[in-house]
Amino acid sequence: MALQRWNIDPSHSGVHFTVRHMVISKVRGAFERFQGAIAFDEQNPAASTVEVEIDADSIQTHEAKRDGHLRSPDFFDVAQFPKLTFKSTKVEKGGDGYLVTGDLTLHGVTKPVVLNAEVLGGGKDPWGNERLGFQATTSLNRKDFGLNWNQALEAGGVLVGEKIEISLDVQAIKA
Repeated sequence: MALQRWNIDPSHSGVHFTVRHMVISKVRGAFERFQGAIAFDEQNPAASTVEVEIDADSIQTHEAKRDGHLRSPDFFDVAQFPKLTFKSTKVEKGGDGYLVTGDLTLHGVTKPVVLNAEVLGGGKDPWGNERLGFQATTSLNRKDFGLNWNQALEAGGVLVGEKIEISLDVQAIKA
């Protein structure tokens, strides 16, 4: 497959995250509005690129008060930093999949991250569009991006964990 451009289909894709809550459990959430494009060359991964833009205020954890707090200056400060962006700087074969290195900008801070990605498969939809599926995961420390708010717990530990696990499920349409 030569280099081909694919547009992310947000209605069939997801940007999800998980974080520890009160040390004893995990809370899951997602960003519901995002867009992006992938240029992918299976034979020459180094020619591949990924660019994604996420609306920070589209965060959703299914708890209105928590979502409001996450949008506030204590966390994402969506009024000042309305977008999260990822732009790849390198794509390479890694094991059964790919390592996608790129710059993640979150809360006004840009840091490199590495996504562990795999191609799940492709095919034509009922309307004749060619589609390709990807999955990617990574983890990051939220404090590296200036998301420092927390609250100590009486029994020890803190309310919100520092490690954020990110999972991307992407279905893209050939441009």
